[in-house]
Amino acid sequence: MTNQMTEPIFDTHQLAFTELFTPVLRDSLEFFTKVLGMTIVHEQGDSIYLRAYEDVYLYSLILTKAKEAGMGFSAFRTSSKPALDRRVAALKEAGVEVEERTDNYGYGTSYRFKDLDGHVLELFWEVEKFKAPERIASSLNNRAQRKPARGVPVRRIDHVNLLTNPANVQKNAEFYRDLLGFNIREGVLNEDGEFFATWLSVSPLVHEVALMGDELGGSGRFHHLAYWYGIPQHLNDLSELCIEHGIPIEAGPLKHGVSQALCMYIIEPGGNRIELFGDSGYLIFDPDWETVEWAPEDAAKAIIWYGGELPETYFRYGTPRIKDETDALNCYYNPIKTSLEKEGFISHLSAEREDNLYNTFNFDIEE
Repeated sequence: MTNQMTEPIFDTHQLAFTELFTPVLRDSLEFFTKVLGMTIVHEQGDSIYLRAYEDVYLYSLILTKAKEAGMGFSAFRTSSKPALDRRVAALKEAGVEVEERTDNYGYGTSYRFKDLDGHVLELFWEVEKFKAPERIASSLNNRAQRKPARGVPVRRIDHVNLLTNPANVQKNAEFYRDLLGFNIREGVLNEDGEFFATWLSVSPLVHEVALMGDELGGSGRFHHLAYWYGIPQHLNDLSELCIEHGIPIEAGPLKHGVSQALCMYIIEPGGNRIELFGDSGYLIFDPDWETVEWAPEDAAKAIIWYGGELPETYFRYGTPRIKDETDALNCYYNPIKTSLEKEGFISHLSAEREDNLYNTFNFDIEE
């Protein structure tokens, strides 16, 4: 299967940010700030907004306290205001229910809707750009913020991977292609010759969105959020940091066949899988790129070109969790505060001490 050779749609421009739900907000916050070096920019209600140091907009991650882990929504910026209007009109014409939202922090009016499997998405145009205070400004004029001196700091948001009911993967990929303008860059076929997994993008990256078949038959679940380093050595640095501090690594460092990216997987304390990209792999500049198809027998090579094996639960574990008899094969089958306490990672601090730590490590940049 290849992309339809029709006039391309350039209206959807980039993945801007993702909201993740976590039942242990402060523990998740420690992971993203102390291990991945992200910076707090805003707190509002049960949500905390964070940025990687080369994110152009105010933030790329919202952590929101909830009963279960999972993705709240992922937001994409369009290429212009008329582009936003065109995509919203196309969605409505296709019968998609669209909700207009105006109470957004750091960006303007947005339009929220669900894909064909139930994942919540938003489109918007108006956005606030990040302007670093002098004390955390970079001496590089083209870098949004000084590189933080904590953890192994991530540089920018890269992509989201959405677990999708196996019966919906192909038609959902076509939804992203036909209504949002994504290109289907690569895909793994099932025995029936349809896609079991697809990788889609609106840029030269191989993917900003991946849709992967949920082997537990769920719908609308979340697989992972990826952040980019751009330097493969940082995966080794992060691996050592995790081992030293008792943070188990789910898989990697390894290299994917699809995208050719160097990566590793960790599940943060709230239960959401996080992928770290040391190298984004190849870039696509061909305007009539044909979808790269991987046969079912090549699925393992598509996922891992070299590196450690993925746990069997890689295609089954997602958030919100579904009870799975193979959970115990994944060291994160119960990824909550108590399991990390056993590894000595989480320590109990007074509320005052916690506040001091967060202020010290993340600066007070909201003025």
